[in-house]
Amino acid sequence: MTTSTPAAVSPPPTVTAAPAGGARPRSRRRPPWRTWLLALPAPVVLLLLWDRGVAGAWTLPLGIQMGFLPEPSQVARRLADLAFGGLVEDSYSRTLGIHLYASSLRVVQGFLLAVALAVPLGIVMGRSSVLFRMLEPTINLVRPIPVTAWAPLSLLIIGFGDRSTIFLVFLAAFFPVLLNTITGVRQVPQRLLEAAAMLGTPAVQALYKVVLPAAMPSIVSGLRIALGLAWVILVVGETVGINVGLGAMITQARDQSRTDLIICGMVVIGLAGFLADRLLVLLVRLLAGRRPLVNP
Repeated sequence: MTTSTPAAVSPPPTVTAAPAGGARPRSRRRPPWRTWLLALPAPVVLLLLWDRGVAGAWTLPLGIQMGFLPEPSQVARRLADLAFGGLVEDSYSRTLGIHLYASSLRVVQGFLLAVALAVPLGIVMGRSSVLFRMLEPTINLVRPIPVTAWAPLSLLIIGFGDRSTIFLVFLAAFFPVLLNTITGVRQVPQRLLEAAAMLGTPAVQALYKVVLPAAMPSIVSGLRIALGLAWVILVVGETVGINVGLGAMITQARDQSRTDLIICGMVVIGLAGFLADRLLVLLVRLLAGRRPLVNP
C-alpha cells in the first residue's frame, strides 16, 4: 500500500487593499507658504545689494554706475505715489491704474488673437505632413525677425495707436504658441488615434477629442512663454504714438531722466507679468481638473 505525499500548498497571494472609491493615493504637495518662503531670500538679497551698491557708488561690469540709481526706498515711495498719490504730487500721481489697465488690455488682445490663430494652425500642421512641409520653411524664415524690426513697419502700415501695439504683441506671442502646439500634436501617440478610430470617432472629431487633450501640456507651455513675451514687447509697442501705458510712462520718464519712474515701470511690468502667468496657470488647472497639464 503506497501512501501519497500531499502536494505543497502555496500561501494565498497578498492582496493590497485599494483606497476607498478606487482612487490612487495622491502625492503630498508642498504647502504654498513653503514655496513663498523658499522664494523670499533671492529678492531680499537683491534689494540689499541694490541699496548697498547705490550707497557705495559701486561700478559693476560693463561700466554700470550704481551711484546714478535711486535707492529702493525712493522707488517704493514713488511707486506708492503712483498708486495712491499724496507723496510726490506731480502729473504721475495716482496714474498707475490708468497705465496698468491700458497696457493689460493691449496684452490681452494681442495674446488672445495669437492663441486663436496659432492653436488651430498648429493642430492642423502637426497632423498634416503635407501642410507642415508647405508652411514650415516660411514660418522659420519669418520667426527669427525680431519684433523690434517690425515696429517701424507697423507704424507705417497700421499707424500710431493701440492697433500697432496689439499687432506687435500678437507677433511676439504667435510663434511660441504655434511651435509648441505643433510639437505637442506630433508627439501624440498613434495608438490613441487608432483606439479612437476603432471606437468610431470621425477623424475631424479626433482632433479636438483626442489630439488636443493629449497635446495640452506642450500647448500650455507655449502659452506661458508667449504671455511672458507679450509683456516684454509691450514696452516696444508703447514707445511711439501712445501717451497712456506702462511703456509710454517709461519712455516719458526716460526723456525726463526720471530713473525712479523708469524702475517703477519695470517693477510693475514684472509684477503684472508674474500675476498674469499665475492667473493663466490657475485657469488651466480649473479647466483641466486633475489632469497634470502644468508643473506644480
